[in-house]
Amino acid sequence: MSASTPFPYAISARGPLRGALTVPGDKSISHRSLMFAGLAVGESRIEGLLEGEDVLATAAAMRAMGARIERDADGVWHVWGVGVGGLLQPETALEMGNSGTSTRLLMGLVASHGITATFTGDASLSKRPMGRVIEPLSAMGAEFTSSPGGRLPLTMRGLNPGVPIEYVLPVASAQVKSAVLLAGLNTPGITRVIEPVPTRDHSERMLAGFGAELTIEETAQGRIISIRGEAELKPQQITVPGDPSSAAFWLVAASIVPGSDVTIANVGLNPTRTGIITALRMMGADIAEFDSRTVGGEPVADLRVRHAPLSAIEVPPDLAPSMIDEYPALFVAAAFAQGRTVARGAEELRVKESDRIAAMAAALGANGVALEEYEDGLAITGSRGEPIPGGAQVASKLDHRIAMSMTVAGLAAKAEVSIDDAAPVATSYPGFFQTLDHLTGRNEPA
Repeated sequence: MSASTPFPYAISARGPLRGALTVPGDKSISHRSLMFAGLAVGESRIEGLLEGEDVLATAAAMRAMGARIERDADGVWHVWGVGVGGLLQPETALEMGNSGTSTRLLMGLVASHGITATFTGDASLSKRPMGRVIEPLSAMGAEFTSSPGGRLPLTMRGLNPGVPIEYVLPVASAQVKSAVLLAGLNTPGITRVIEPVPTRDHSERMLAGFGAELTIEETAQGRIISIRGEAELKPQQITVPGDPSSAAFWLVAASIVPGSDVTIANVGLNPTRTGIITALRMMGADIAEFDSRTVGGEPVADLRVRHAPLSAIEVPPDLAPSMIDEYPALFVAAAFAQGRTVARGAEELRVKESDRIAAMAAALGANGVALEEYEDGLAITGSRGEPIPGGAQVASKLDHRIAMSMTVAGLAAKAEVSIDDAAPVATSYPGFFQTLDHLTGRNEPA
């Protein structure tokens, strides 16, 4: 399944989900492992890399800028880096597909190298704003020529040496934070990012693991992350944990389908990523953790989730940064809860792969779910655990999380839910539908 070839998909109730599975490697960590290894001197080895289209776009871009990247027959990736400051001029435009993470973080890398790069993307990515990254990187000396509204296609010229800055994040965004820190890697002096609201910290953990001189200070202003430039990164052995964003779909599916009992192995439980587990447990979800451990500096555990009646909650807005990608799945859980769930404080959903607030409001509403749409979220009146009506077609809006979330909703609908195009699922979870078939007894896992 390629995200460029439309893939209509229809789903109806199948009964309980049962069994064990692993989810793909964490997408955020996979992107960063390729980039940081590509800047190290020597060979890094990466196990468990997510091989979805977004991460492959990052690999292709790093190859285009000089890194040698190979995958062996066992699925282990080997990266020989060019060293900080060693990125080469790409001969053609860097095609980012649907990946906002690839685009924004690679813009940070290019910003402090004396090269010019053009970034292009698909129709969905080309609608997403890049101004939030352009602003701080321009202050560091990079120059940009973008499409109207600071969008792709976009050409940037890096500056070497760049100018170190102190930057206060105006919105909670790990991508913007990471872009500035990556630009700081090859910038003389100290570059600082101040985040008033903590966001996922994979960049900080991994940069420190690769040998960057990085400090984190908690202050009244917020968290101050400082990085010393002209760094020398050392190659690493990386094991990528399972992606909690991918696990979220099975956590919700097993929670809403009676009789379900699912175990998900090797899930990354970085505290900046576990908001969805916190919210589901607040609703009454039966989620247990086993074999908690640390892998590559990241906390990991196996999760067992069993069907349980869910109750409506008011989702704490301060959970938003730690579950921003999981709101579509949470909205589905709310559709089956008892009472009215209010989930607000998530304006960032408006500028994801799609406008996820509008897309999920339209999708759930068309399938018989009562809801109210706000600028920053939704209020959803649940079905008290009963099947929702279903019976409508969903527009995925080229968004993998809309497609997967509404597939989960279809598992507990009275009538078939159809999705106009589920092909974007390949960007983050190529085996999603095969895993669904396995858990519902349709086939054995590959």
